[in-house]
Amino acid sequence: MRDRTSDQPTDEPIDHDRRTQMKNVAALAVTAALGGAADAQDQTAATTPFFPGFSQSKVQTSGATINVLKGGSGPPVLLLHGAPQSHLCWRLVAPELAKRYTVIAADLRGYGDSSTPDGGENHSNYSKRAMALDQVEVMKHFGFNRFAVIGHDRGGRVAHRMTLDHPDAVLKLAVLDIVPTYYLYTHVTIEFVQAYFHWFNYLRAAPGPENELLAQAEARRPRVISDVDKEYFRSTSRPENIHSMCEDYRAGASIDLQHDAADLDKKIKCPLLVLWGERSPMGKIYDVLKIWRERGTQVAGRSLAGGHFLAEDVPEELTKEIIAFVK
Repeated sequence: MRDRTSDQPTDEPIDHDRRTQMKNVAALAVTAALGGAADAQDQTAATTPFFPGFSQSKVQTSGATINVLKGGSGPPVLLLHGAPQSHLCWRLVAPELAKRYTVIAADLRGYGDSSTPDGGENHSNYSKRAMALDQVEVMKHFGFNRFAVIGHDRGGRVAHRMTLDHPDAVLKLAVLDIVPTYYLYTHVTIEFVQAYFHWFNYLRAAPGPENELLAQAEARRPRVISDVDKEYFRSTSRPENIHSMCEDYRAGASIDLQHDAADLDKKIKCPLLVLWGERSPMGKIYDVLKIWRERGTQVAGRSLAGGHFLAEDVPEELTKEIIAFVK
């Protein structure tokens, strides 16, 4: 089983054992005392076996240290994952793309093996503006001032903000299985709440959601068997990563909405590809393509046969779509 609690609904059980809860609370308290700045370098596992021919490095940006895998040659393509995953979600897509492009698969700040800065006032350090700037600086570090971006889930939200704040940097944008955050929070329906309850649950003040997620991780531990599951579990079960993910969601319902409201008149001017899963709640609840056409000037897209996790559910189909779009 994959350890993933993203824009996809989850029904993982919560362990209410008091001893486990007390241990979780203590772990979160230690993390908070350290300012959420656990040494990511010491905790990094080499994921390059999943990405043959790729190199792994850390890039210092103005606000974080970003873990990056780089491979291939040719025009640059930036891959951004969702919550609570990491660059690992691209392992079935990136090697094929690297035959044609220079592929950068990065961990968002707070995720994977990137650093976990303190949330800051109004969760501003996990605003999509701050997270997008990280990735623009990563690409400049590798010598790329203009590039294509493929963003899934939270990564798609970061990429959306990137096209608004750095329009000259983004040549083409593809977003996977999302509609804009501002639309979701200004069109709340019972269907949205039921399918994406965690969008509201994670907004509660720390450490409530954090402790629940830590307990869920402990409950999952015996079921973590495959190498992929172990790698996901390694990063998604750490207190500092869990707290950062909650800060990401809190930012989405606060400072991100302020930024989005101020930019409602801005359109995505680059070509925009919108893909979503046939089995995902997103496409069942919303007219995904119509909503994005209100936000961009060159918008196309369709559903794919998978669920929310397109890069893992239908990697070959997704890869073909990306290649056809980026070329």
